[in-house]
Amino acid sequence: MTTGLTYSTYKTQIATMAVVEETNADFLIVLPQAITYAENRIYRDLDLLQTSTAVTGYQLASGTRTITVPAGTLVVSEQINVITPAGTSDPDTGVRNALLPATKEFLDNVYGSSSATGFPKYFAPFNDNLFYVGPFADDTYYVEIVGTQRPASLSDSNTTTFISDYLPDLFIMASMVYISAYQRNFGRQSDDPAMAQSYEGQYQTLLKGALSEEVRKKFEASAWSSQSPSPLATPTR
Repeated sequence: MTTGLTYSTYKTQIATMAVVEETNADFLIVLPQAITYAENRIYRDLDLLQTSTAVTGYQLASGTRTITVPAGTLVVSEQINVITPAGTSDPDTGVRNALLPATKEFLDNVYGSSSATGFPKYFAPFNDNLFYVGPFADDTYYVEIVGTQRPASLSDSNTTTFISDYLPDLFIMASMVYISAYQRNFGRQSDDPAMAQSYEGQYQTLLKGALSEEVRKKFEASAWSSQSPSPLATPTR
């Protein structure tokens, strides 16, 4: 079983590896950004299944082609479902109608006017919180948007996260890459120029195993299965 980290044990371990007092003022200033650096690297490198979410309650108004959500709601939008019948807000009590992803240019050319409305078929993200659909909606519909989010970071008030619980080794290595810069051990002129490279090397090694496990969860491993690649199986999956 994985021995996870709490914020307290994480802080103690980082301070010990960095050879600095936990109460050091400069260390406490830089620690939150070390956490941010490490978490963001892991989220981007692994595309964790844990970050998948579906948000509901947003409307596509009749006669319009836009869906707006608050900035920062999603990092990556993967799917938009229009819920029928019109006016149904809970996807589980209605029917999910998946829109096909398209480009804004396609929507502008084919469905660029509100003079002809219909049931939406396509969507295109315009920015992080605005989506266009086509054709213009013929009624007011609720939508479900599926995508990825950024969970709350590890902190004194959020003492555990998925990463700290299940990927503590990767978390520590990524954090120490950032801490190496804090200790001025990040380049050729530093006291220990190999420090950052050593932690980076360990991070990359651990990342390979974590990535293999993550794609297995999504049935994206060999032959789109959930099984680890076998060096002996013939033919391979």
